[in-house]
Amino acid sequence: MRRGVRIGVDVGKARTGLAISDSDGILATPVGTFRAGGQDIHEVMSLVREKNVLEVIVGLPYNMDGSEGASARMARNWARRVAKRIAPVPVRMVDERLTTVTAHQKLHSVGKELRAHKAVVDQVAATLILDNALETERRTGRAPGELFELYPPSDTRIG
Repeated sequence: MRRGVRIGVDVGKARTGLAISDSDGILATPVGTFRAGGQDIHEVMSLVREKNVLEVIVGLPYNMDGSEGASARMARNWARRVAKRIAPVPVRMVDERLTTVTAHQKLHSVGKELRAHKAVVDQVAATLILDNALETERRTGRAPGELFELYPPSDTRIG
């Protein structure tokens, strides 16, 4: 397993949840929930600088059939914006189907009222995304998900 701090991100329309791992990649802990569209990206940039982050793991919300819809496009656009600002620190995209549902279930199981979920569900989802990515790397020995390519290779076919 690679050593280094990772940041987990659950991108949303209104709020973005963030989590961070320890340098051994064992434990993911919530950082907070931030306003989407600026505050969230600035927080990631600050964490990357302060914690010498190895990579940022962004949840990619595939549809249940494996296709990508509007939420996945939004996550990819967010990843592009943050990748430009934190390069050369890599950004990876990982499947995050059902993490928000699981986050709500976990909050309910510890007695949180539904009204209180809104403030913390995104950071719980980010923690689940990061935990899953860390577990995948421990199990496979490979970095999780897909590397987000800021400048994908151009099509070099002729004719």
